[in-house]
Amino acid sequence: MRITTSVLEELLQALPQLRPQLYFKSSLTALSHAMEDRVLAGDEAPLVIANFQRERFYRMETRRYLRISQVTPQVYVLAAPETDFTNHSGVYETIAFAPEDALSQEWHLVVLGQTYGICLMCRERLAMEGETQGLRGMPIDLDSSRRFEGIWSFERQVSVRAAAFMLDRILVYRPELADKVEEARTAYGIDLFLSQNSAALDLHPDPFAERLVTYLQAGQYKLLKAYRSISSQERKERLVNSIASAIRTSLDPEEILEIATQELGQALQVCRCLIYRCKATDATATISHEYLGNDVSSLAGQTWPLQTNPVFQAVVERRERVAIENTSRPQSLEEDEQFQNPCFQELVRRWHIGAWLVVPVLYREQILGTIELHQCGFCPQSWDRDQLALVDAIATQVGVALIQAETYANLEDLNGQLEDLERTRSNLIAITGHELRTPLSTIRVCLESLASEPDMPLEVQQVMLSTALADTDRLRELVQDFLILSNLESGRVEWNLEPLMVQECVDLALSSVRARPSQGELPQILVRVPPELPLVQVDGEWLVQVLGKLLDNACKFTPPQKQVTIEARLSGERTIEVIVADTGRGIEPDRLEAIFDRFYQEEGALRRTAGGTGLGLAICRQIVQRWGGQIWAHSAGKDRGSQFHFTIPIADRETPKDSSKSPVKGSRGSCLERGKKRVRR
Repeated sequence: MRITTSVLEELLQALPQLRPQLYFKSSLTALSHAMEDRVLAGDEAPLVIANFQRERFYRMETRRYLRISQVTPQVYVLAAPETDFTNHSGVYETIAFAPEDALSQEWHLVVLGQTYGICLMCRERLAMEGETQGLRGMPIDLDSSRRFEGIWSFERQVSVRAAAFMLDRILVYRPELADKVEEARTAYGIDLFLSQNSAALDLHPDPFAERLVTYLQAGQYKLLKAYRSISSQERKERLVNSIASAIRTSLDPEEILEIATQELGQALQVCRCLIYRCKATDATATISHEYLGNDVSSLAGQTWPLQTNPVFQAVVERRERVAIENTSRPQSLEEDEQFQNPCFQELVRRWHIGAWLVVPVLYREQILGTIELHQCGFCPQSWDRDQLALVDAIATQVGVALIQAETYANLEDLNGQLEDLERTRSNLIAITGHELRTPLSTIRVCLESLASEPDMPLEVQQVMLSTALADTDRLRELVQDFLILSNLESGRVEWNLEPLMVQECVDLALSSVRARPSQGELPQILVRVPPELPLVQVDGEWLVQVLGKLLDNACKFTPPQKQVTIEARLSGERTIEVIVADTGRGIEPDRLEAIFDRFYQEEGALRRTAGGTGLGLAICRQIVQRWGGQIWAHSAGKDRGSQFHFTIPIADRETPKDSSKSPVKGSRGSCLERGKKRVRR
């Protein structure tokens, strides 16, 4: 059966004074729910007739109509079937009309009581050309932008006529309901009202209006809640984007932390926001990044306790945030234990912390830092879900930023090491090519001359042998320096620390320098070592190595007519400072650090005027640092001499200088005697 007559048109023809209006789906939903709430809240059993157009729209309201059916037995629901919606008599009557019926394009709700009547009679406006799709590509019939044209009224005469038209349409599809429909007509005075053409009762619409306002207020609350959620999400995204932008533009962790501190503090409007780097095992942390509200004491530069701080320790234990809403009143047994801690009480009192939020900055469950938020003035603060989620998101971004910055710094260090290795490789090739090839060539020439000319005069033969021996000694020193530096850097050296006299080590080093056959004429060497100096705790053989290399270096770059000085003096309570100074060609001030690098040679490997491998000062630095000392150089510039300083730790107990009674003699002899033998050889 197909009925093309519109119920709305019939009503408008019967009551020509009515003027239809345009409604959107959201408005009709609000009006319908307000009418249904009036039924549920009232003490009458009204007639309720609802047309949902299609079954899927009815499905959304099934539970509501089950509740309405408990209030009144006169409930009729009409819809075009799509799945299993059929004519059925249950807790309420369902009427399935043909999908081609005009009702499939109409939205009706009629509520008729003994003392009031409300009706909503609308017809959906068909989509015009170009409007086949709704918002975001949704079909029009599922979109909130669907538009309807019709009337809404709480005048009884309108509601009675609407109910009469709807009951007539119900009987077309469900004639077996004639008795029930007749009962409704009589109970609600529909036929009597129509036969007498009665005027509308003078009823006050306040009860319905109150329900409508309540519904609209509830909708407004939901809308405001949605706006707050959207605003919170927007704020969160803005903060996360600002930190992400800082990460993209800068890999400086301090700059990133400062931006995160200021942005987070301003967004949450807290009294104080702190972000500091720390580890779980740190005893304290220094506050370097802070956001302050109005009239709040600054913590910048302060030392913040960690190990004695129960809030931080709770964060370390849980690896998650700790939120305290009121520092003056514990909310749980755990908080009560924290509040009894003296450190907690002191921090709260001194910095006026009323509410406290501590969030760890984590990376793979390792604490990299902490975010702290303070509300001051001893006022409780409820940390809501959006605030906590925002701080958690910022903590995650800060953790990523710190790891990236640290990784970048490590990469820079690694690149620097690779560059150093490349320079070392290049220098090694140059040094090896020069220091090995040159003496080997000389030795070869001398030996070939001696072998090919047996009648060579004895004096010439002696010169050839001396030259070959000198170059052999150069090769030996080169190989020995390589081995010494390799053993020192790899930690394969055994250290025999013992109490020694500085003077004895200086004498042995001087003997070693003067005994070298290739040394030539030496400058004047002055020794200024006070006899009252205490003993030093050092490995004597390696101390002689340092003194010998520094003296050899000083003599190499000092003309014979000038002088070299060795001086020792107390430096503090626990160290002796040794100075080897010369009056030679000096060092440029900007190269004073580089001279201790491996293979460093001021003139270059292939054009220098003095021999050497460029390893001597690097070996000295390794030796001095191994016994816990320091080594450095001073120079006023070119041709103005240079001074090399290094420190030696003083022995814990000064030993008598009488060698016959000293227990040190045997050990001192054991380390220095080897050096004396080398000098004699």
